[in-house]
Amino acid sequence: MATVYRVKVIRKRAERHERKRMQNYKVQAERLSAFEELLNEIYTVCRPKPRDYEVRRDLISAFNEIAKDIYGCSGNVPVVEEFGSFVMDLFHSKSDLDLSVNFDNCSVQFSHEKRIQTLRKFARKLYALQRYGHVSGVHPITAAKVPVLKVVDCGTKVECDISVENRDGVSKSKIIHMICSLDERFQKLSFLMKAWAKAQNINSSKDKTLNSLSVILLVAFHLQTRNPPILPPFSAILEDGSDPDSVAKSLKKFVNYGKGNKESVAELLVTLLIKLLSVEKLWAKGLCASTYEASWLSKTWDSKVCCIS
Repeated sequence: MATVYRVKVIRKRAERHERKRMQNYKVQAERLSAFEELLNEIYTVCRPKPRDYEVRRDLISAFNEIAKDIYGCSGNVPVVEEFGSFVMDLFHSKSDLDLSVNFDNCSVQFSHEKRIQTLRKFARKLYALQRYGHVSGVHPITAAKVPVLKVVDCGTKVECDISVENRDGVSKSKIIHMICSLDERFQKLSFLMKAWAKAQNINSSKDKTLNSLSVILLVAFHLQTRNPPILPPFSAILEDGSDPDSVAKSLKKFVNYGKGNKESVAELLVTLLIKLLSVEKLWAKGLCASTYEASWLSKTWDSKVCCIS
């Protein structure tokens, strides 16, 4: 009962703070229209070009060839699979390419040490390529919670972050991409908010600010809590399963879900920033934005920046 009470109290406080802040910010319609034009122009200019897709697909193929060179005689050649912003189609020409080395035998438990061993095998191969000038900046980060191997392709200047058995990242990326298809405003606003967060230097999990997925989930939460809502609760989307195939089937039930909401991307961007500003002091009190429930919740957590689930 105490938990339920705490959730209700903090939810009401968050909603009250947002209403009050919204009353203080009135944006004229003509200014919103001009802002919408500007955002559309920025979006068009910053979107990746066909060549950006092509070079990333070529890099994925190249890393799979490297995997064959390393494991060719073992009978268990892994697949190097893309995830992150490229799969979600929320990347730009300067974005890193996230890659996961996935083995066929899913029953094998990959320990932290085994992940590091796998990355070291790739690192040895990449160090050899670095000596010939094909790649640069080969840097295994083995002390991290999720070990990563960083490398830059010299031909395209694309930085690649390689991890091992990051199937959760692959799955989440595919699901976000599918949810973006429900309403183009989700894709546009996520892309623009990522660019804004990057410009404000608050888009780096390494620096304990928001990672890209957190930014995207905040956008999703905002669209879920509009009146009328633009996106359904993720609990409804994941009702029949959390794997990409189940989600693809589930999303058919939500086609045109948000068509009753006529807000522009400009309106949604402004109201999202107001929402975040209005609850700024509540994060430290346990406020959590739940995309699963499409509602504010209360949670105990360490960071005082933001909590998203």
